[in-house]
Amino acid sequence: MFTGIISAVGHITSSQPLAEGVRLMIDAAALNLSDVAVGDSIAVNGVCLTVVAHQATRFEVDVSRVTLDGTEGLHAGCFVNLEKAMRLSDRVGGHLVSGHVDGVGTVLVFEPRGESWFLRLQAPADCPRYIARKGSITVNGISLTVNEVSGSTCEINIIPHTRAVTTFAALQAGDPVNLEVDLLARYAERAREWDAQANLG
Repeated sequence: MFTGIISAVGHITSSQPLAEGVRLMIDAAALNLSDVAVGDSIAVNGVCLTVVAHQATRFEVDVSRVTLDGTEGLHAGCFVNLEKAMRLSDRVGGHLVSGHVDGVGTVLVFEPRGESWFLRLQAPADCPRYIARKGSITVNGISLTVNEVSGSTCEINIIPHTRAVTTFAALQAGDPVNLEVDLLARYAERAREWDAQANLG
């Protein structure tokens, strides 16, 4: 589990093909890897990946073809948001994030508004029912609060600090982004479906 509070921005320096996926080498000089071991989880642009090798300032992960097909920004040359898995004793500064991407959205607008930045996203077809005004959403691994929802689009305010310490510093209209909806929304829908099936039975 993660919190959606980004610890550092890394750089994918290489991508080696595997039989069903790729092995990525990620330069993470800004992330403290002293307590990271093989088998640990790190969120990379919002995708929970397992460390298969690491050195002082870089680590390697294997990414399956299924994950590659359902996400964006996991190829050589990409700058990525990084967060180590949370401890049970950690503060949850954002919200509970699983690192399981629900779909790829598109940036429609990203522009300055006063001191902050205004972000409007187009969500993929199966995500909007989980997105609520004042609810939480994860965009490229970043925990954010939804200000408005209209159909399949949502609007978010980005404070200067968030833009400065994440890959949002280079975000532009038209960019694809990894989206993860709030876990609570998914469980609420599953409970509703279960109740509806039980009533039919």
